[in-house]
Amino acid sequence: MTSLGYQDLIGELFPRLAGGIQWGLERSERLLRAAGDPHRRYRVLHVGGTNGKGSVSATIAAVLRAAGFRTGLYTSPHLCTFRERIQMDGRPLEEAALVAAAERIWPTVLREGASFFEATTAIAFLAFADAGVEAAVVEVGLGGRLDATNTVSPELVILTNVSLDHVQYLGSTLEAVAWEKAGIIKPGVPVITAEASAEVREVFRRRAEEVGAPFHALDGTEIADVRVGLDGTRFRLRTTAWGELALHTPLIGAHQAVNAALAVRALELLPAARRPDREAVLRGVRSVRWPGRLQIEQIEGRTWIFDAAHNSAGVAALAAALTSLPLPRPLVALVGVLSDKDWGEMLPVLARVADALVLTTPPSAPEHRRWDPEAVLRGLALPAAEAIPDFEAALAHARAKAGDGSVLVTGSFHTVGDALIQLGRAPFGADAPLPAPSPAA
Repeated sequence: MTSLGYQDLIGELFPRLAGGIQWGLERSERLLRAAGDPHRRYRVLHVGGTNGKGSVSATIAAVLRAAGFRTGLYTSPHLCTFRERIQMDGRPLEEAALVAAAERIWPTVLREGASFFEATTAIAFLAFADAGVEAAVVEVGLGGRLDATNTVSPELVILTNVSLDHVQYLGSTLEAVAWEKAGIIKPGVPVITAEASAEVREVFRRRAEEVGAPFHALDGTEIADVRVGLDGTRFRLRTTAWGELALHTPLIGAHQAVNAALAVRALELLPAARRPDREAVLRGVRSVRWPGRLQIEQIEGRTWIFDAAHNSAGVAALAAALTSLPLPRPLVALVGVLSDKDWGEMLPVLARVADALVLTTPPSAPEHRRWDPEAVLRGLALPAAEAIPDFEAALAHARAKAGDGSVLVTGSFHTVGDALIQLGRAPFGADAPLPAPSPAA
């Protein structure tokens, strides 16, 4: 790959490498070794779990920025542009910087037969080193133990929670999933979790004990006076380093109080010389921006809610938050779920909080993961639901059906991202659509 532009890079990454998941760290380690081990040039905070890890990662990065540290943030997936995955001080990396890192590592990517996520992770780590980050907050992609991000030697390990997702890869019980996610716990590295289940938390504690990692857990008593509103979530948090904090995160929902508390308590475990001060914590939590997570927008006089909940636990948290908000009615939910998700559990929950459902298929979803909304509707008793597979038509129908009420867009990152693009609200711009593959491809 020589002298390609940004769109050329995206065209190379997605069609060539998006074929599936490859377990194991050997390819990633060789990719990084060939690039001079860029992930050893800065401190890393490693964030895993099922739900909330993106919000926790974004909050930690915001506080580190407020404390004056040059900070990288690596997350997945993205909503509207690939560049969202690799952020520098709160903004997606410039296209030129991404291409420069990719060009240097691409021969090794091809030689190793790396997967999309392996290549992307190596590109991100190299781009961070090139940008001179002091700290990088790195979100696990899938699982943990064999995830490409597990090549890092972190300063802290943060585990949000565990629910059943990706069971075809991670196991069919919470304990099995927790064991995979606990694979990012490292010898001597402090680990903290917000997992509420004693059984799952015990999996994390045992792993920490096995490798000699100091183990910490939120028990819920540190958090008080949670108040959820359209402008975010306010709560009080008891800490050792900073005393009691009155925190306000722009992220909406009682679950976001837990996510913010976990982020702050994790930062409390940093060595004193690198720990943000009290004002940086308050300012960082207040300034976090994480689009597509109960994001509320006023568009043409109508209320829109964008939330990328894509599994049962995520939808449950979304539903709980919606019941606490004074949203204009009717509330019409535009829902597009990927075929390998548990839509049979997700849709009834959404039906209980919305006045109507419109099931559709987001155009950016990979062909092999697209559900059939008409077949789904025939198999479920959802009297206030209808299926409109064409996304643009479904979006227009949901908007008209809501009238002066509200439209909720949810079900997957693809659904939320495609809607934000259609409505002209892509937070960091949008990539040009990739050309359709030829029949011979």
